[in-house]
Amino acid sequence: MNLQGKVAVVTGSNSGIGLGVATELAKAGASVAINSFTDREEDHALAAKLAAEHGVKAVYIAADMSKGEECRTLVAKTAGAFGRCDILVNNAGIQHVEGIETFPSATWDRIIAINLSSAFHTTAAALPLMRAQGWGRIVNIASAHGLTASAFKSAYVSAKHGVVGFTKVTALETAGQGITANAICPGYVLTPLVEAQIPDQMKAHNMGREEVIKKVMLARQPSGDFATVEEIGGTTVFLCSDYAAQITGTSISVDGGWTAL
Repeated sequence: MNLQGKVAVVTGSNSGIGLGVATELAKAGASVAINSFTDREEDHALAAKLAAEHGVKAVYIAADMSKGEECRTLVAKTAGAFGRCDILVNNAGIQHVEGIETFPSATWDRIIAINLSSAFHTTAAALPLMRAQGWGRIVNIASAHGLTASAFKSAYVSAKHGVVGFTKVTALETAGQGITANAICPGYVLTPLVEAQIPDQMKAHNMGREEVIKKVMLARQPSGDFATVEEIGGTTVFLCSDYAAQITGTSISVDGGWTAL
């Protein structure tokens, strides 16, 4: 699954799943643009580390995924830096847990903007570039919550269902053009953000680490194990490879059996 010569942009990728995806793409030979809303020295150092470790070109581009024009500019800057844009991975996302009646309107708007609308804006900017070169791969990181629901996560579930639907539309509009669009639907993935939640869950439920992981956090994940960022990244690499040329408009669950229930 050699991606040498390809250029990828991954939104929300200075940590967690996004960084895992960018790393696996770089391992496969793709040059990468990583992204977040900050513009710190360590962000740019992260891109330099990816380049040095994997022998590819890498840049960091700051852009706020809640703002449509910045989403589109991110794609334009990627094309400007590398001369092309072959792979778009829409990964940026945030979460808030609260009942519908008290869910803050501003938080709803921000979640929809970052988790769903950003994918529309980046895709709209990337498609002309992909069509011009006759090849492209769009991978949207959705969620098990793009296929099922949980209480108190109205904005997140709505956005991720929207991502799955948007993926299907993108696939239909690009069919036969050398471009594919697919969604990956992870369950719980062991990221620094999830790791940081474990002590609070232990305290709230008066359980040890392993017990709270199995009985609380992974209660809906039949495998009883977290997915890893490397597994999400590897799935992305596969979808970007020639082996997946006829896979488009679909959702691939990486959820330990969650959505099989």
